[in-house]
Amino acid sequence: MKLCGCWSRLPLVTLIVIVMFFSMISVPAWSQPSSSDAQQETASGAGMQAASVASTFVYFPFKAAFAIGGGIVGGLAYAFSGGSEQTAKNIWIPSVYGTYLITPEHLTGERAVRFLGVAAESGGAEAESAMMSSTAPDPVQ
Repeated sequence: MKLCGCWSRLPLVTLIVIVMFFSMISVPAWSQPSSSDAQQETASGAGMQAASVASTFVYFPFKAAFAIGGGIVGGLAYAFSGGSEQTAKNIWIPSVYGTYLITPEHLTGERAVRFLGVAAESGGAEAESAMMSSTAPDPVQ
């Protein structure tokens, strides 16, 4: 029995999609100025950058799979609950919000890594914009 030619290309296509995703996200995320820009020019700063890239490569697939699964389950919950948006949001918010990229600030403890997302407290437009961002707002300390 011969497999379809598309199945033999699946690992290659998956690899290309992952590499393209990281190339599009990593540059904008690290090009933003931060409070520790002066430290990043040192050898230890370069080491922290390398460690954050390595950490992201390990962490991101798990977070992405969790978010995709939560999106699907939330959609099913919405459909089976008769269109209850609140039911779907109770699943979507913890699964889709949160940290997707590990930065040096996460490794030094300046920012918390949030695998489970937290909704914006005021709701409305802020909640929607927070859902589109890569991290949820940090709590006031």
